[in-house]
Amino acid sequence: MTRLFGTDGVRGLANEALTASLALKLGAAAATVLTKDRRAGKRRPTAIIGRDPRVSGEMLAAAMAAGMASKGVDVLRVGVIPTPGLAFLTDDYGADIGVMISASHNPMPDNGIKFFSAGGHKLPDHVEDEIERTMATLEETGPTGTSIGRVIEESLDAQERYLAHLAEAVSQDLNGIRVVVDCANGAAYEVAPKAYAAAGATVIPIFNSPNAYNINDGSGSTHMDQIQAAVVEHGADLGLAHDGDADRCLAVDAQGNIVDGDQIMAILAVGMKESNALRDNTLVATVMSNLGLKQAMEREGIAMRETKVGDRYVLEELGRGDFSLGGEQSGHIVVPAHATTGDGLLSGLMLMGRMAQTGKTLAELASVMQVLPQVLINVPVSDKSRILDDAAVSTAIAEAEADLGESGRVLLRPSGTEELFRVMVEAADKEQARKVAGRLAAVVAAV
Repeated sequence: MTRLFGTDGVRGLANEALTASLALKLGAAAATVLTKDRRAGKRRPTAIIGRDPRVSGEMLAAAMAAGMASKGVDVLRVGVIPTPGLAFLTDDYGADIGVMISASHNPMPDNGIKFFSAGGHKLPDHVEDEIERTMATLEETGPTGTSIGRVIEESLDAQERYLAHLAEAVSQDLNGIRVVVDCANGAAYEVAPKAYAAAGATVIPIFNSPNAYNINDGSGSTHMDQIQAAVVEHGADLGLAHDGDADRCLAVDAQGNIVDGDQIMAILAVGMKESNALRDNTLVATVMSNLGLKQAMEREGIAMRETKVGDRYVLEELGRGDFSLGGEQSGHIVVPAHATTGDGLLSGLMLMGRMAQTGKTLAELASVMQVLPQVLINVPVSDKSRILDDAAVSTAIAEAEADLGESGRVLLRPSGTEELFRVMVEAADKEQARKVAGRLAAVVAAV
């Protein structure tokens, strides 16, 4: 049986794979599992629910709230808020459960449900599995009378609390910095421009008019061409692009060049090391981070810990080592001192703070790292589990690594959701990376 939870909550086509009835059951099961230790207390368990602006979020948030209230949990609905804002508010309101209705960077027809435990932390696999098992055994009846949970609509101070948190986390005055902000017609459409302006920056927002149907449509961190053009057009110092739920941030320098998550991490790591804020002088990143990041960190005297792909694995390693900075090439960046999950707005503030502190342009700061050419080929396969055990594939990998030497690397890994094998090659020369990746992909396809 296919597991309901994926790498980041439950996700699917809204009203087909992810229905209101599923959200209702999921809400009831999550309420049962995540509040079982609170039932003996005097205070009724509480949950907080936020969403991005996509049309199906209204329906799914209502179903989720009904399911939780049916199990005796009081629910506060805070409306449209970024995922990191919801995680923060879960802790700030003292809630037992946080729920974010969002499919992040996915197109509008999709949606997703992400859970946070008390304190705003993502759930470990075993808790998600318990919720899934509980869904199959739940009784339809529940508490009655005064024991039924209340549903309170729209907290008036949720956005202000999150904005105050961001202002406290990054106090650097950004006066003089001119920034274009692509809000992806998503959850940050209002709060991101406010946060950056409150810090002193001159803000030019684009794609900040959601209509329930246009989230991520030709905009945001997966469509960087729009903000690249806008930065040049407006003569801005930089651009910041968020995804639909604003847990990501990618940047663009004044010339319109993309500054990705690896480069942002390099900039922040160097700055945090200088201020003695980088615990054990260590950065946590995934195996997909560019080799150029590792080389840059070695030059700067910063160690790197590598994890599997996915921000949850970055979070786990950050917690294990009590490290202070981690993230992904895609722009998920985690600073545990200020956030329990990736926070695109926090990343944007910290990046501009580093510019203001040093007086350097974004291009100058990003030059600490040379991005090596990277080629990624997705190869359809019949059985992902056989690939790395195949003798021909092992031989091809060894030959490729010998060809590249220390100036490049090879990474082969299975897709987490499809029957695909991902072949990634980095090299000092783009053409060499393309040739080596093509040879490896052909061997994988033949297995």
